[in-house]
Amino acid sequence: MANVSDVIEQYIKQVLSECDDGVLEIQRSELAKLFQCVPSQINYVISTRFTVEKGYKVESKRGGGGYIRIQKIEWTCPKSWYDNVMRLIGNRVTQVAAEGIIDQLEEQKHVTEREGRLMRTVVSRNVLNVPTPLRDQLRANILRALITQLLIREEGG
Repeated sequence: MANVSDVIEQYIKQVLSECDDGVLEIQRSELAKLFQCVPSQINYVISTRFTVEKGYKVESKRGGGGYIRIQKIEWTCPKSWYDNVMRLIGNRVTQVAAEGIIDQLEEQKHVTEREGRLMRTVVSRNVLNVPTPLRDQLRANILRALITQLLIREEGG
């Protein structure tokens, strides 16, 4: 059975997919009432499941008339997508951020589910069994190399 965070995430994704302009504007308090949870639960879901690494742009305004605006980032140009992902990875990338990038790759059909599983395996902390600063650098190098090869494949190179 799915937990509350999973249900909230799926609900937001569903509503977002139905938005004509690709932008969802919601109020934290309304979502909290709908799911009978505290607003901090909504904050948690937004901050962990709707990140740039996962392909979302989130704006938030707090207060009485506050809102959360969520937009799914669609990269129609492989070069723009590549540049953005390389910038996100940088010189170091955490496992959570790397998995978010891989999720985005799968959602946008740049990799198959099988390729995504393989990518997650090679960048996991279990495989990269070295101290954290080095592990995040090594993970970034591997992820950049994998994505570069994917771009070459997509462009037919």
